[in-house]
Formats: sequence, structure tokens, C-alpha cells
Amino acid sequence: MTDQSFSTVFASALHGSPTVVVGLHDQPTALPVDLWSRPADTVDLRLVALCDGPTLDIGCGPGRMTEALACAGHPALGIDVVGAAVALTRQRGVPALRRDVFQRVPGEGRWETALLADGNIGIGGDPGALLERVRHVIAPGGRVVVELAAPGVGMRDGWAVLEGTGGRSRPFRWATLGTDDVARVARRAGLVVASVHPFGQRWAAVLTEDPS
Repeated sequence: MTDQSFSTVFASALHGSPTVVVGLHDQPTALPVDLWSRPADTVDLRLVALCDGPTLDIGCGPGRMTEALACAGHPALGIDVVGAAVALTRQRGVPALRRDVFQRVPGEGRWETALLADGNIGIGGDPGALLERVRHVIAPGGRVVVELAAPGVGMRDGWAVLEGTGGRSRPFRWATLGTDDVARVARRAGLVVASVHPFGQRWAAVLTEDPS
């Protein structure tokens, strides 16, 4: 099987191809596209409630969080590296662009909130580097709302691939960050943990700039 780009395999998953991620856990794990594609649930709305003002939804996928932000009255923009994800987000009637967060994004330095939901703190395989980048995306005094793994889940990073009926992706870097390590990683990026929120089986933290 010839390896394909991450975007190609992820797009196939978004369009219904059963797909697993290999390398993040001991066993292959199903990509939860159905959860990402459904309407926002009560926990999603509690994440939205942590956001303040204009919000950039980083790694928006098929757009449920961007839509929820807009419905809550936030000027919102979704960004994703996968064109199919951007198209699905736009189908919800909310704005989205194909952008890499590590490159310049619209509204650079003016977003009141940057949202990293659904494990997107793992983008790039280095949560510290990602948070440092996002700190320059938000406005002075802004915040980062980040969904985290539960207490007891240690930080880990490595290579992963997507495998599905649509093909196998080339390896990509990904990471997991939990509540136990977020303060240390945030500090490296010039951020501090303002609050931590348990939402049933999901957890989130609000990060702000380090005043020191």
C-alpha cells in the first residue's frame, strides 16, 4: 500500500471511510469522526462558555465547535490543514479557511481566544511549541482554551499514522497533554493556568499570559 498524505486519508475519513489512528496508544484507535461531525453537545457548549470574544478554532475539523461558537455570539473562524474539513465547516454556515497554525493566520495577534478542542493540543507533536505559537496568535490579555487528557495521563509524543479503507497516511507527529503537565508546559510557552475545568469525562484549562 502506497502511503498517502495525512490530508488525503483524513478527508476520506470525514467522508465516511472507517479509519484508525496507529501509534498513539497500545492498540489502533478508531478516529471518532462521528463525534466531531455531530451537533455540539452540552460539554462542547461548556467549552464554548470558557471562550471570550472573537475566537479562532484551531484544527476545526468538520466544524461543530466553530458553529457552536458562532451560535453563542462569538465572531469565530475555523482553520484546518485539510480542505475537506474546511468545506464541511463552511457547509454549517460558518467561516473557515485552510491554514496551518504554524504559519501566519488571519487576525494574527488580535484574537481574544484561541480554542484547541478534541485533543488538538497534540498538533505538531510538541504542545509547548504549539502553545508558544498560539500565544502570538491571541491578543494581549487573551486566552487559550485547551481540552486536555484526564488526570493521571502522562504527557507523551511520537509518530502516528492513519489507516483506513481510503489508504494509509505518511507518519505525522502528535502528542497528548493532560491536566498533570499543563502548567509546566504552559509556563515554557509564557502562559499560566488560570483555571482547570472537569466536564464529566472531559477536561479543559484556560491559559493566559504570564504576568511576570
